[in-house]
Amino acid sequence: MYGDTAAGRKRVAQLREQSGDIRALAARLVAQAEAVPWHGKAADAMRERIKERAGHLRTAAAHHETAADSLARHLGEVDTLKEAIDVRSAKATTLVEDARTRASEAGDEAGEPDSADTALLAFDPPPAGHKDWLTVTLPGL
Repeated sequence: MYGDTAAGRKRVAQLREQSGDIRALAARLVAQAEAVPWHGKAADAMRERIKERAGHLRTAAAHHETAADSLARHLGEVDTLKEAIDVRSAKATTLVEDARTRASEAGDEAGEPDSADTALLAFDPPPAGHKDWLTVTLPGL
């Protein structure tokens, strides 16, 4: 099976938490710089520099949010594909089992199975959960 989406969702939560932590750090740095009892040109330059650096931290936090959003979208797509693989695999298994049942019930008296059953009986399935299930072509699938 592809992709452990549970682990990926934990990473999404971590990225969002880190984003919040970085934003809080930026706010704390600005507040601390503003609280310093220092006046003059150098103090103003320091405060301006801290505000500039806090802006960079906020940008980094926004990048974390963007990464979390992208990863969450990707995980949704992975879950959708994994579900499609499961559905196709289950349906193909049922079709093959039904063809085997028909073949065994007919025995030698019915002759050759029809072309659909021939294809189903000859089917060599991909491994469980493999992406090749998405491109399998079988009669009735």
